[in-house]
Amino acid sequence: MEDINWLRLLSLLSIPLISGFIGWFTNWLALKMTFYPIEYVGVPPFGWQGIIPGKAHKMAAKAVDMITTKLLRIEERFARLDPERVALEMQPALEDISRKIVNEVMQSQAQGIWERTPDFVKKRIYQSIAAELPHITMQMMEDLKQHITEVLDIKALAIKILLRDKALLNRIFQECGKEEFKFIERSGFYFGALFGLPQAVISYFYAPWWLLPLAGLMVGYITNWLALKLIFYPLYPKKYLFGLVTYQGLFLKRQNEVAEAYAKIVSEEIVSVENMAEFVVRGPGAEKLAKLIEKHVEALVEHTVGDTSVAILRTVAADRIEAIKNIVTYRFMEELPISVRRLFAYAEDALSIEEELRERMKALSPPEFERFLHPVFEEDETTLIIVGAVLGGIAGLIQYYLLFVL
Repeated sequence: MEDINWLRLLSLLSIPLISGFIGWFTNWLALKMTFYPIEYVGVPPFGWQGIIPGKAHKMAAKAVDMITTKLLRIEERFARLDPERVALEMQPALEDISRKIVNEVMQSQAQGIWERTPDFVKKRIYQSIAAELPHITMQMMEDLKQHITEVLDIKALAIKILLRDKALLNRIFQECGKEEFKFIERSGFYFGALFGLPQAVISYFYAPWWLLPLAGLMVGYITNWLALKLIFYPLYPKKYLFGLVTYQGLFLKRQNEVAEAYAKIVSEEIVSVENMAEFVVRGPGAEKLAKLIEKHVEALVEHTVGDTSVAILRTVAADRIEAIKNIVTYRFMEELPISVRRLFAYAEDALSIEEELRERMKALSPPEFERFLHPVFEEDETTLIIVGAVLGGIAGLIQYYLLFVL
């Protein structure tokens, strides 16, 4: 009889531990369901895809909304670029490109004449263009700065990158919310174990079959719900227990740390100078960029053709000037993605995007900052909590069978 009582006591004492495990497991699973799998697994409607990758476009838009509305004014950043410094950095590459394009144009439009042209005349043409390039480049930069928002859509760029790489979209939220996600997991165990204590006491006196399944359902529901509340609320520090305890949502307390992580990922992998340059020359704004470049290429061609020291070009270009301008513009746009790389080091330093994102994110008000991460959970918060509750109920049923039936 004493052995039976001892075993019963151990069974009852195990209830808080099992309840804690249920709380931990349901929270852990809710987090996994938020991020994984990246691609849909199963046969619709019986399958699952992580909430974030499953709604990648919507989540990507939320992830970058703050960039475009609160953190980054791209026209302000580009205003920091010095056209003279840009011309200096680009000069060697542009001279090489112009020489290559001049040769191609002359070969296509006046091959016989160009082959008979003395080398010293060709050199004079190259020098005439080289002398004008810095001025043209500076004018082009000033023009680009004035129209940068028409050429570069930061939100479209960011969404394109995040849709292409859903793992990166996941990583933004995982890096920025890593401490909160750890808390959700751990708190599931602590809260679950705490809720398991009254279950053990009640089970000692009264243990109907539905008690543990119902308790498991409540633990799965409450631990998820409570963890989310403690992460995001209250927005401002608030005193509890007659002023003895001050508490603020965990995520809100880490604003500076989150700002550091977010600024680093976004500046290095989304709005990096390389990505922006690629988007400008190959994205939706490429047509606008081509028109801006065309205007300055025309000026360069007209200047070169009008140079009295290279009169040979006037005889060649008289009836072919439009064709020459079109060829030069097209070839310049083709060569630009490679030549512009010479600017990356200077542009990274001048634009200071990571620093700008970091400082502005640190300066956000608590309500503004809360809207950065909370929407990830709000999107399917009810689904996750219900799934946690159902799993908790199933685990409670198994627990009852193991403790009181076997």
